[in-house]
Amino acid sequence: MKPFLSLHSIEKRYNNHLALQVDELEFEPQHIYSLVGPNGCGKSTLLQIVALLLKPTFGEMIFQGEKVIWKKKSLQRLRQHITLVHQSPFLFSRSVRHNIAYGLKMRGMHSKKQHHLIHEALDMVGLNGFGRRTARELSGGEQQRVALARALVLRPKLLLLDEPISNMDRASIEAFDGLLPILVDQGMTIIQATHSPDQPERLHSTIIRMEDGRLI
Repeated sequence: MKPFLSLHSIEKRYNNHLALQVDELEFEPQHIYSLVGPNGCGKSTLLQIVALLLKPTFGEMIFQGEKVIWKKKSLQRLRQHITLVHQSPFLFSRSVRHNIAYGLKMRGMHSKKQHHLIHEALDMVGLNGFGRRTARELSGGEQQRVALARALVLRPKLLLLDEPISNMDRASIEAFDGLLPILVDQGMTIIQATHSPDQPERLHSTIIRMEDGRLI
């Protein structure tokens, strides 16, 4: 079976500084992967490259059997299958529903269909009844779950999470840990960067350790 995603001889440099060097890395479909390592080790840089938001200085990336070409039209098409949730996501100063609907509107989806998908996404992240609340008035953990719902409503094949539980309370973390295996069963591949010492094991995820921009 061909890997779902593979990286070959990937490097990212800023002037003369080597921020990331990955010789070979493969991800299988419908798995959870956890990137672990200290701050500045390259986890977020790797996620940005995999999300097709940051072009590597060198190297090749293959997504679902297709070589990534770093040109606007090709990237726009592939990005429809990939969603990144940032550690500190930006939310509009409007309702939770408006925030979650944003990506659907950008894809031209009719408002009637949006309603069903938004309700489903809120239910998945445990925020039923939050649709009309103002997003900026929520707690940090609730805002993180709104950002996750905004990602899930797009039905990505590859979900990328940067420190997803850093602002969550214990109940939210337990709900989050229960949700990820369900998403995998529904066909998603998940790659998360985390500082949690025990969450990767709780999720039975494949652990990828990083240090100084390299895999160890």
